[in-house]
Amino acid sequence: MRRFVLFLCALCLALPALAERKVTFGDLDVHYSAFNSSFLQPEVASATGLTRSKTQGVLNIAVVKAGKTGPAKVSGEVTDLLGKAAPLAFKEVNDGGALYYLAQFPVEQQEVLRFTVKVQVGDGTVNNLDFTQEIFPDP
Repeated sequence: MRRFVLFLCALCLALPALAERKVTFGDLDVHYSAFNSSFLQPEVASATGLTRSKTQGVLNIAVVKAGKTGPAKVSGEVTDLLGKAAPLAFKEVNDGGALYYLAQFPVEQQEVLRFTVKVQVGDGTVNNLDFTQEIFPDP
């Protein structure tokens, strides 16, 4: 019984992590996540050309139209609470037919960062995605 109660408590704490981070622009879904690069397995970091570091974050963007990921123009910047902005240099990664876009950014301390991302598919409308997220350097 005690294990079951601990399992339920752990499950309740994990539910917010399962929340989907997505914004919809008409028939276009943009999925996004930001995390510390030390969470990546070494082989994954190497295969995607990312630097694994306690002080580097990763922003992952996937653009889905009609149920499939596809090519897009993705650009953006990250801003700290003091207003210091840094551009995000996205690289396209093709993983078995799934396309996604990755950019790294510095994580010097625990802080809330504002991400501003522009996504355009083909010659279509430029869609703006803005979100804030608290990021933690890996101890």
